[in-house]
Amino acid sequence: MSSRCARRACSTVPEEADRERLAAGVSAGLVQLAERMRAEGVDCGLQRLLTAHRALAAVEPDRRRARAALRACLCSSRRDVDAFERAFDDLFGDRPIAPIDPGKGEPQSAATDLAGAVLAAGEETEPDEGEAHRVSEWSATEVLREKSFRAYTPSDRELARAELRRLAATIPQRPSARRRRAAGRGSQLDLRRTMRAGVRHGGDPEELNWRRRRPQRRRLVFVCDVSGSMAPFAAMGLEYVHAVLRAGGRAEVFCFGTRLTRVTAELRGADAATALAAAEAKVVDRVGGTRIGAAIAALNRQHRHRLGRGAVVVILSDGWDRGEPGLLAAEMSHLRRSAHAVLWLDPHLAEPAYEPLTRGLRESLPQVRASFPGDRLSGLAALTGVVRALS
Repeated sequence: MSSRCARRACSTVPEEADRERLAAGVSAGLVQLAERMRAEGVDCGLQRLLTAHRALAAVEPDRRRARAALRACLCSSRRDVDAFERAFDDLFGDRPIAPIDPGKGEPQSAATDLAGAVLAAGEETEPDEGEAHRVSEWSATEVLREKSFRAYTPSDRELARAELRRLAATIPQRPSARRRRAAGRGSQLDLRRTMRAGVRHGGDPEELNWRRRRPQRRRLVFVCDVSGSMAPFAAMGLEYVHAVLRAGGRAEVFCFGTRLTRVTAELRGADAATALAAAEAKVVDRVGGTRIGAAIAALNRQHRHRLGRGAVVVILSDGWDRGEPGLLAAEMSHLRRSAHAVLWLDPHLAEPAYEPLTRGLRESLPQVRASFPGDRLSGLAALTGVVRALS
């Protein structure tokens, strides 16, 4: 190749494949870093990795700034910081981080600069096919997190189902109130069983029996508005609670338009589409009006045994109530006293000019612990975080 051709090749802007290779290198490096931190007990999941991606794209491509950005995104305690420092040093060592310069030409974007920076810090290897698939899936999921359910395509919904399953699996367990027999040493000595076992040895308690609190997931009661305006949001909300049920969660599901209908049994099916179709067939008032107060009244009286003080009640509705004035406020007050917490998913909460002007919301908000956007994945993720904190 002549020197003229060589100069022309050096001045060419990187092709799209090169950009994808560099982006894959960033993700591969972050995945290795997160795996090493998780090996030391750090809760470093997908959300933190996505935040780390965005942070790297916002800082200058040098080692000090990249390290500080990653530490801020991946650590939440001093123990996490210590684990991060060890993992970062083991993975990248003392090698300098320098961006890959594709040559003179059009200016690179910040993301491309940082892709080269992180790739230069780690091993310059091509990601395998499975790893590249995960990278593209994460990117698509990140876009879907802020996309309204109303604009979802069938492929978007299929990808969102995987994210909903991941969210459902993160709801933790908590110790149950009742103690049960422990196979080994438990937290409390079972005096009755110990004394009964001692009878076989002349009253000498040679064998100690123990009890302990078994872990269980906090009960989630999902109350979903299925009126005409709520159709796209209700469908994804029910898919979320279906994922909770499939993950082994303790959940009760109710739908309401003009009356309350329990659909827990229908949503326990293995296939999401079949389960949703069965629930839809049972709810006969899904395209009618909305009577939130009457629905909450039925929940408080007919299904109070399904609540208990340990349940977290989640209401998905836009707050348009056509029922009797004052009924909703009284029933929401009753519900707050019965349940552990009441949370609200409002599909209009993310709109810039939104104000809670509907009568239903005005009467309900004083009894609600927290509210979240009900029209996007990020709202369901925030809801899951609060349920996790309540546990």
